[in-house]
Amino acid sequence: MDDEITPEEVESLLETEERPRVVDIRSPGQFARGHIPGSENVPFEELPDRIAEFTDADRIVTVCPHGKASVQAARLIGSFEGTADARVESMAGGLEAWEGPLEAVTDGERTDSPF
Repeated sequence: MDDEITPEEVESLLETEERPRVVDIRSPGQFARGHIPGSENVPFEELPDRIAEFTDADRIVTVCPHGKASVQAARLIGSFEGTADARVESMAGGLEAWEGPLEAVTDGERTDSPF
């Protein structure tokens, strides 16, 4: 893991051509209730089996509810041989600190809490 990144920095990066891969490590149900637009859902327990999906990524940001588990996820991704050249960061404060828009995919209804 390279470092933590603020939610504001993530939001700014998402508006550039060099947008990072945002990896949300919550469960599929939590992800469906609300997630950062363009993020991908890789539940923490699946991460060891799916880590090869990040080969060739230039920048990866991990996200969880409060910014604790995403640190562990970033360390795991950063330790993978295929991501040796990638910048791997955890979003500080998690989704609790995120003030940007969220996408939801539950029955067409938007909920207030993504947790």
